[in-house]
Amino acid sequence: MKKDAIPSEVFQSFLLWIIAIGAGVFEMTLAVIDSISSQTGAGIVGILTQVAARTMMFAVLVYIMVRMLRGKNWARITLALFLGGFGILSLIIDPIQWLINGGSLWDAFANADNISILFASSRILHIIAVVAALMFMFRPAANRYFKAES
Repeated sequence: MKKDAIPSEVFQSFLLWIIAIGAGVFEMTLAVIDSISSQTGAGIVGILTQVAARTMMFAVLVYIMVRMLRGKNWARITLALFLGGFGILSLIIDPIQWLINGGSLWDAFANADNISILFASSRILHIIAVVAALMFMFRPAANRYFKAES
């Protein structure tokens, strides 16, 4: 397969990874707004430190996504392990712990404010994008593309 013949499955996976990163940036923005407005958290220096670290992480992930788009199998495996494995776990661990500790979905909906509704909506989109990106990244045409580029 030629290098410039990117299968649609790989391109769709790339777009879904970009959506996932966008959701992560949006969630980070909401967390900063919430932290500043409620005056909780580690203060402005702590907030800026977290934003800087996450921004660098997002930049590295976009670089890896571009390498995946170009047919680098190491990038596909890295995305699958880090975003598909650790990433999904980090997205679902807090809600699962909250439910285990007696949290109620009914109460969550009843007490939801604008920030929590936006955050939950973004988190759902984020999870869907990651799962779909993983599925497209390992479709037969994608497997052939990565094998041809090795």
